[in-house]
Amino acid sequence: MTDMETSAPLLGEPLPVELMNTVWADREGVHDALDSPDGARAWLRAVAARTGFMAGSDADVPSAGEFEEPARRLVGLRDALRRLAAEVTGDTRPTDAHASGAGGLGTAVAELNDVASTVPSWSALAWTAGKTPERRTRTGGTPAAAAVSALAEEAIALFGGEDRLRIRACLAPGCVLYFLKDHTRREWCSTSCGNRARAARHYRRHRGTAE
Repeated sequence: MTDMETSAPLLGEPLPVELMNTVWADREGVHDALDSPDGARAWLRAVAARTGFMAGSDADVPSAGEFEEPARRLVGLRDALRRLAAEVTGDTRPTDAHASGAGGLGTAVAELNDVASTVPSWSALAWTAGKTPERRTRTGGTPAAAAVSALAEEAIALFGGEDRLRIRACLAPGCVLYFLKDHTRREWCSTSCGNRARAARHYRRHRGTAE
């Protein structure tokens, strides 16, 4: 895996949901895309354009050895968000170790708030004569730490607003992902999960008829 690749699925969901989905599953079991500083760095680089941080040159990005603390905070934030999503959705799937590791609801909320407050960031206007003005993001910390705090801030906006009521747990067989319901007929995180769920229903229906 290179610095620019992540094993996590990126489905175009809001960033807090994408972060929750760094825990994913296939036929071989459940996987964690953030199981190392390298994995955390790869995921943050993959979503850099959406956070406003870590989108510069490789020289601006800390090495894996310097990434241990941002990686730890990113994992803690991810686990807290999965705990909050399970609370919102009444998730009927077995609670995975990542969500249970976040503790109770109060512990997950405290973790989210703590990460959001770790590194301040603010907007700055860049405008050179003859060029189009641009909004840029500035931070008092490293780009990696700022990206994690910015993710927490976005998660607070998600769970603190009405959109939290659109968060869904994908109930396709074997799936552990979440998604934001953006259409009244949407039931699954992806087309492949929908196909798998329909195939499972078809199998159960025909097996019942045969019996």
